[in-house]
Amino acid sequence: MLDDLPVLSLIVLAPLLGALIVLALPSARSNWLRITAIIFTLIPFILTLWLFADYQPAVGGGAYTEHSTWLSIPLNQEQFNASVTSLKLVFDYHLAVDGISLPLLLLTGVVSTMSALASVHIRKRWKTYYSLFLLLLTGIYGVFLARDLVLFFIFFEVTLIPMFFLIGIWGYYGREKAATRFLIYNGLGSAAMLLSFLILIATLGFSAVEGAGGVNLLFGGNYDTILSNLSNPAAYANVDNDLTHQFGLYLNDQTKWTAFVLLLIAFGIKVPIFPFHTWMLRVHTEAPPPVVMIHSGILLKMGVYGLIRFAMFLFPEQLHAWTGVIAVLGVINILYGAILACVQTEFKLVLAYSSISHMGIVLLGIASLEEVGLQGAIYQSVSHGLISALLFLIVGSIYERTNTTQLSELGGLARSVPFISGVLLLGGLASLGLPGLSGFVGEFLSFLGMFGSMKIVTAIGVLGILFAAVYVLRSILNITYGSLPEQYVGMKDARFIEALPMITLAALIILLGVYPSILTDLMQHGFSGFLEQIHTRMGG
Repeated sequence: MLDDLPVLSLIVLAPLLGALIVLALPSARSNWLRITAIIFTLIPFILTLWLFADYQPAVGGGAYTEHSTWLSIPLNQEQFNASVTSLKLVFDYHLAVDGISLPLLLLTGVVSTMSALASVHIRKRWKTYYSLFLLLLTGIYGVFLARDLVLFFIFFEVTLIPMFFLIGIWGYYGREKAATRFLIYNGLGSAAMLLSFLILIATLGFSAVEGAGGVNLLFGGNYDTILSNLSNPAAYANVDNDLTHQFGLYLNDQTKWTAFVLLLIAFGIKVPIFPFHTWMLRVHTEAPPPVVMIHSGILLKMGVYGLIRFAMFLFPEQLHAWTGVIAVLGVINILYGAILACVQTEFKLVLAYSSISHMGIVLLGIASLEEVGLQGAIYQSVSHGLISALLFLIVGSIYERTNTTQLSELGGLARSVPFISGVLLLGGLASLGLPGLSGFVGEFLSFLGMFGSMKIVTAIGVLGILFAAVYVLRSILNITYGSLPEQYVGMKDARFIEALPMITLAALIILLGVYPSILTDLMQHGFSGFLEQIHTRMGG
């Protein structure tokens, strides 16, 4: 049904088109700007839903691949043997989707649309805000769809600049420092990722095409080519000798470990893995709530996706050797985030440390290298994205009415805003992993996958759930119950523009809690193929 449409390109480029249209609209027409932004946020979301309906897990994402060469540069091949007639540096426009990226695309569509609706609270420079907002979405969609290392890096970098300005212009009192720290940390991560990608391209990014006069070598960052060369080293042994002679780089264990560690650092900063987490705390507390919905709900998951797509799929042997390290880092994230969340007096900081804790559960799922654990990692990512987006949406609504998110200054809001308080309670219960809600499924699958190989580590990690009950109930009960401050008496409950995204996110959290196979069926074949490959490559 979608075979004749470049649906993946439409998903990526629709927000960019919307950003250009927003820039052409009059600055004073805030309603026009807002409606245009919402429309061009909805378009890729609808296309993603269409893709989801048409997607066949057993077939995979091959039917939706878009591949073309957008730049080809001839290189000097004189140092190669006589059979090599040409050498070209090729940059591909290569997009694809599978059961690992599709759930994250759906998450992006939902959260970005709800964030666009929540942006009604933005009070200044609407044209600049919505154009940057849509440009950010182009980068996010591109990251989840790109199958060329250079293209992936470009889209990854595209997300940094809009986010920097969205934090620095529309954030709270410490917004400049938060934006600067965001850019520095993520810039360092990008540098590590770029160095790793250069190693991969220089040692593995080539394919030999038989021509009439000999062999034509294509040299670039095609993900499938690199994965194939890693999986079948004998197929490119002769070409590898020529390339190492030309470039002086060798595909040995040291090279693999170097590339793997660089990827772990790059995406570990994005997740974030302790101790690379301090930048994220400032973003959660200083950025405007609609931007934090995007950041906590989606951008952190780019790190998870990168770990799975690149560190795990390309270097399973190295990841297998370091499963204990990653599992310990996951437990540290879980306990560190949960314990510190219990003592915070600022609700946004409670949610920030909660995100660190929940990302630790994702790390346990990845470290398991079992299908159920890997499914749990993706499921937990989607679940946390929905839950954190809902909670920060409510943070924005509460702040607009009270001008504070300090727990000591709030209380009794259930009497004044019962709808907001009720949805807040639902989001909190999902965050602590109550059965019947999405948070439980992701945590259960991740812990189950790890339990078979590391029972003690899993048992320690489960303690984080107990702390989650403490900080969630402490915060929410403090906000919604107790005496109502006099200045909050008569406060208006959620408007329709606020209630709609709250209801949507809450409904999805419930749906994924009672019907998890919506996502697990998508992921099953994507991970089963990888697990067969890892056992083959490791001789297991």
